[in-house]
Amino acid sequence: MPYFDAASAAPLHPVARQALLASLDEGWADPARLYREGRRARLLLDAAREAAAEAVGCRPDELVFTPSGTRAVHAGVAGALAGRRRVGDRLVVSAVEHSSVLHAGEAFTAAGGTVAEVPVGRTGAVDPAVFAAALDARTALACLQSANHEVGTEQPVAEVAAACRAAGVPLLVDAAQSLGWGPVPEGWSLLAASAHKWGGPAGVGLLAVRKGVRFAPQGPSDERESGRAPGFENLPAIVAAAASLRAVRAEAAAEAARLRGLVERIRARVPELVPDVEVVGDPVRRLPHLVTFSCLYVDGETLLAELDREGFSVSSGSSCTSSTLTPSHVLRAMGVLSEGNVRVSLPPGSSEEDVDRFLAVLPGVVGSVRDRLGAPRPATVSAGTPDTLVIDALGKRCPIPVIELAKVIGDVPVGGTVTVLSDDEAARLDIPAWCEMRGQEYVGEEVSPKGGTAYVVRRVA
Repeated sequence: MPYFDAASAAPLHPVARQALLASLDEGWADPARLYREGRRARLLLDAAREAAAEAVGCRPDELVFTPSGTRAVHAGVAGALAGRRRVGDRLVVSAVEHSSVLHAGEAFTAAGGTVAEVPVGRTGAVDPAVFAAALDARTALACLQSANHEVGTEQPVAEVAAACRAAGVPLLVDAAQSLGWGPVPEGWSLLAASAHKWGGPAGVGLLAVRKGVRFAPQGPSDERESGRAPGFENLPAIVAAAASLRAVRAEAAAEAARLRGLVERIRARVPELVPDVEVVGDPVRRLPHLVTFSCLYVDGETLLAELDREGFSVSSGSSCTSSTLTPSHVLRAMGVLSEGNVRVSLPPGSSEEDVDRFLAVLPGVVGSVRDRLGAPRPATVSAGTPDTLVIDALGKRCPIPVIELAKVIGDVPVGGTVTVLSDDEAARLDIPAWCEMRGQEYVGEEVSPKGGTAYVVRRVA
């Protein structure tokens, strides 16, 4: 069964498995003890730290291991903000950061701080000049991911780091998605990552803090990991994480070139095979293994379930999943279609045959889901057709409001309008995105007397 969700968790690398099994026998003792078993464990821990630091591009004494990538982000954000609390109480982040960064920001806001979100363009990247303009004298910390976890767009880290350096603001980079593919550009002050994203075991993160960065660890601490990650180290998992990071880096150039070719095939073929599809994210500055596309008139949860029945494990940032029922904050910030969203992230070793079979299966799966939902077919306008129509889609989840809009847009003459009444937050994103995809004019929104929001669309073509 092809597994196409490496952006969530990559399969365990063979080197990680070997290192994990070996260190279970050699690395079980307390590395803080001076007897023989402890010294052996300390040697393994030190070697793992040196290997990870080399991959990150920092000194070994600048890097600590944490229980997860999320914990690394939380510890990094909280520690940097606390260390610079005399400077100011403002945190600047991009609008498409991972939820771990946004949750850290929410905790900071609850404690009395302020968070400023820098918007992104339609490809998902920030404008370095806009990011620089958001930095002020009260900014204690800035956060920017190296590459986006939902659409694969790489961020201009070097340019933003230069702006942060000029403003005297430390920059924390969440490198979870990119670290296995190569080092992060210079200029960052703090860096966080997660081992299970590059084929290491789950439950290991890393946090690097450059010398000279003001940092005050928050919460109870002990003598472990420089006081920044208290508790007994999971040494076998740490050794496996460091060994697999070194291994995937050695394979990265060749595997990236191979996977980029497969992803290019998906990016090109999906719009040809499936009508009404938008491929999102930057077409050039992106991770080599990840592609995301959104299908009009499709329930994302149903689409993923049908693909699973066909043997493909993919993910989604769709608004229409049972876990959220709200649009992905990444897709919303980009202003792209959120319904029927599919994220394909190929793990190392993915075959050309599996990709070809995915492309062969996808059109039929999307077509069947659209038929089940009653997706629109071409319509003609007859004489005497009204200039305006109103669709009451209150209480209906996307993509139903968009489907109903598409069914009747051909029933009004060019210049006529269709008003969609909806109380689903996803409609605020999906209706304008549909208009852009189909060449219609999105007029705007207004309060509906029946409740919810009235979205007005004018027929152009």
